[in-house]
Amino acid sequence: MKTMTKEEVTQLAIRKYEGTIRLVASAQDLERAIYVIRDEQVVGLDTETKPAFRKGQFHLPCLVQIATASVVYLFQLKRMEFSGALVEMLENPALIKAGIGLADDFSSLKKVFPFEPQNIVDLSLVAQLQGLKLSGVRNLAAQLLGFRVTKGSSTSNWASPRLTPKQIAYAATDAWVCRVLFLRFQQLGFLDPGGRPLPRRTGERIGDTG
Repeated sequence: MKTMTKEEVTQLAIRKYEGTIRLVASAQDLERAIYVIRDEQVVGLDTETKPAFRKGQFHLPCLVQIATASVVYLFQLKRMEFSGALVEMLENPALIKAGIGLADDFSSLKKVFPFEPQNIVDLSLVAQLQGLKLSGVRNLAAQLLGFRVTKGSSTSNWASPRLTPKQIAYAATDAWVCRVLFLRFQQLGFLDPGGRPLPRRTGERIGDTG
C-alpha cells in the first residue's frame, strides 16, 4: 500500500470524537462506567501524562481513556481511587483492549498500580506486520480511515484538576480512533474476529479508506 505524503495528509479533513464523553468523578459515575465497559467486546485504550521538559524528568500517567461503542470514559487518576476498576478492565480476558504503543503506556501505568494486562491488541505492531511503515495513530487514521487527527493538546498539562474542553476532546478522540482502527483492521483482514493478528496478504491492495 502506498504511504501517504505529509502534503496528502494535511489535505484531509480533521475529525474528532463527537459522541458522549464522561469524566468519571464520583462513585456513581464509576459504577456506571464499569457496568457499560463490562458489556463491551472491544474498547479503545489510551493514556496521557504530563509532559517532561527537562532531562531526567519523569511523570506518572494521570489520565486513562477508555472508548466503548457509545461513550468515552476519562479517568483522572488523581481525582479518586480507580485502580480496582481499571485492573478489572485491563485483566479481563473477555474484553479486547486496542491501542497504539501500549507497551510504553503499561510500563508507566504499572508504576501507579500493579496489573497483568490480558487480551491486548497493539495496533502499531499489527500495522507493521502488514507492512505499513508509519504506524502511529495519526498516520494510521489518515491512511486507513481517510481523516486527520490533530495533535494540538498533546503537550498540555494533563495533571491539571480541570481539563479544558480541548484536552477532553483530544483525549477522547485518541481512544475513539483506536477502537475505530481496530474495527477497520478486522474489515481489512489484519485481525481475526477475536482480535488476533493474521498473516500479511501479499499482492493485495487495500481498497477504499472510507
